[in-house]
Amino acid sequence: MPDSRRVLRASAALSFAYFAAIGVFNPYAPLWYASMGLPVVAIGLLVSLISWTRLFAPLLWGMVADRSGRRDRVLQAASLACLLASLGLFQPPTVLGLGVAVFLLYAFSAAFVPLNDAIIASELQAQGGAIDPRRYGRVRLWGSAGFLFTVWVGGWWFERMGMAVFPATMVAALLMLVLAAARLPRPARTQAVSHEAPPPLWPALRRPVVGWFFLALFFVLLAHVALYAFFSLYLDSLGYSKPQVGGLWAASVVVEIAWFALQGRWLRHEHLHRWLIAAALLTSLRFAGTALLGGQFWAVLLLQGLHAITFAAQHTACIGLLARFFPGRLQARGQALYAVLGYGVSGVLGSLGGAALAQRAGYAACFWAAAVAGLLGALCHWRCARLDRVQAPVASS
Repeated sequence: MPDSRRVLRASAALSFAYFAAIGVFNPYAPLWYASMGLPVVAIGLLVSLISWTRLFAPLLWGMVADRSGRRDRVLQAASLACLLASLGLFQPPTVLGLGVAVFLLYAFSAAFVPLNDAIIASELQAQGGAIDPRRYGRVRLWGSAGFLFTVWVGGWWFERMGMAVFPATMVAALLMLVLAAARLPRPARTQAVSHEAPPPLWPALRRPVVGWFFLALFFVLLAHVALYAFFSLYLDSLGYSKPQVGGLWAASVVVEIAWFALQGRWLRHEHLHRWLIAAALLTSLRFAGTALLGGQFWAVLLLQGLHAITFAAQHTACIGLLARFFPGRLQARGQALYAVLGYGVSGVLGSLGGAALAQRAGYAACFWAAAVAGLLGALCHWRCARLDRVQAPVASS
């Protein structure tokens, strides 16, 4: 039976490899599409596929993992599937062919964040469902480090070698992911695999506190769609150079890593709701400031520093509550719902609605709308906190 530290080290390596692959694909795939002469509409369609796959793929992977009891093996299979799907990037550049390859890549990769977080939470979970935020942050920061590494190195690499090497680079990154997944031991706390069907999800979902939690999560992550989908375009429209845009993105990742490394000093499991309310309020402040002061580089740089709370602290607090709301063999599906309801639904609605809003009123309007969504998220988190004072957590199954 592997010890907890070995499992956590393997999960940290997997997180680094996964987000390193994301750091290659997400920022540079659109540039590769453009280098092949694909029209802007086709590029937008290919980029949007990640949100569509997040509507269903994480939950399917979570169901498979909860039924099998072997999250490690599911992740190993998913990594191999990603590697095989990436071979489709070498085909002639047709929208249909690339669309199938990219769709499969996103669908298979949807397993990694929820299942790896479920493994980490399971190893760190103490009596009552609480997790140690200090140890969680020290594992999760490796994902941010992997993304930051490949974003920086990728810029130099593609500038020197040209975008034609993108498919081969992606295959190399996914090979690293396969090797990292292969090192995952069978987690110590999931040794006994039940042959019975996993417990149903509905009793946990029908609790009002869980409903308010997911509604709050939806609004906060809807606000962040403005960042992920329109921030670079907004800055470009204001005349920022590419190094300035890249520097502002890098600044948010640096503070994210710093928070994950140090969060154990401030973030306690008994205060998770307070952190979520604070993160939602700061989300509103961050994006209102971005809309109002977008033309001032130093103001935007300071606002990017709020990413430590609006994303990193928010994410850790969500993982802590999910571990309590969805214990035992519900855990992988609970983490998957986090991806589906948080990133899938909000990503699709935010991208489509934001594009329409930007076309009518400009990119700044997207950030004003994000500020409103942040406030709605804060209200929902406040209601969730009030309910959680009087409702006991679901018993572990």
